[in-house]
Amino acid sequence: MKFLIDRCIGAQVCEWLKGQGHDALYAPELGPDPGDESLLQTAHDQGRILITIDKDFGAIVYVQNQPHAGIIRMPDVSTVKRIALVSTLLRDYSVALAAGAMITIRGERIRVSRESE
Repeated sequence: MKFLIDRCIGAQVCEWLKGQGHDALYAPELGPDPGDESLLQTAHDQGRILITIDKDFGAIVYVQNQPHAGIIRMPDVSTVKRIALVSTLLRDYSVALAAGAMITIRGERIRVSRESE
């Protein structure tokens, strides 16, 4: 799978994904922060699932109708738990991710939303 890791997530998740054989790109490698809309557009254009803690992407997708290739949002997940949760998502939700779902993790709850919802 291909991923774009938002700078707020941290480089560790990106490096872990690369170690697992995924095509992962850390947002700072693209240069200065272009803003959420541009970052999501880049992820979509490159067919990458965006991983972020930013809650604004829900509004960008559902209110502004911006297309995406999949989003994982972890607004309430501590840094030390992020890799374990991404691992769980890849194991249990890879079909949904490949289909372009938006997955939000809050505490122990995982919510999967499809673009058509």
